[in-house]
Amino acid sequence: MTLKLGVLALLQAKPGKETELAAFLEGGREIVAEETATRVWYAFQVDGSTFGIFDAFEDEAGRQEHLNGRIPAALGTVGKELLAAAPDIRLVDVLAVKDPS
Repeated sequence: MTLKLGVLALLQAKPGKETELAAFLEGGREIVAEETATRVWYAFQVDGSTFGIFDAFEDEAGRQEHLNGRIPAALGTVGKELLAAAPDIRLVDVLAVKDPS
């Protein structure tokens, strides 16, 4: 597995919506489990109201499949209710990976 590309999304919860955003992100695990091209996926919390997602892919086709998939669509649906600002989504190049095997 050679992970070359990633997506980093930072999300700022609206005041009082932190628990709901965390639950939304936890639920994303079931969706992304169906994406064979998404090789690595993490949802995380930075501080009380800042959350994020990091995922990695072997190629651009896999990354684009994810960006056009169910998680971004679901985020677009709940974004106005849960987010204080538009998601900060960054396409990144993966420089090094520790192989889990």
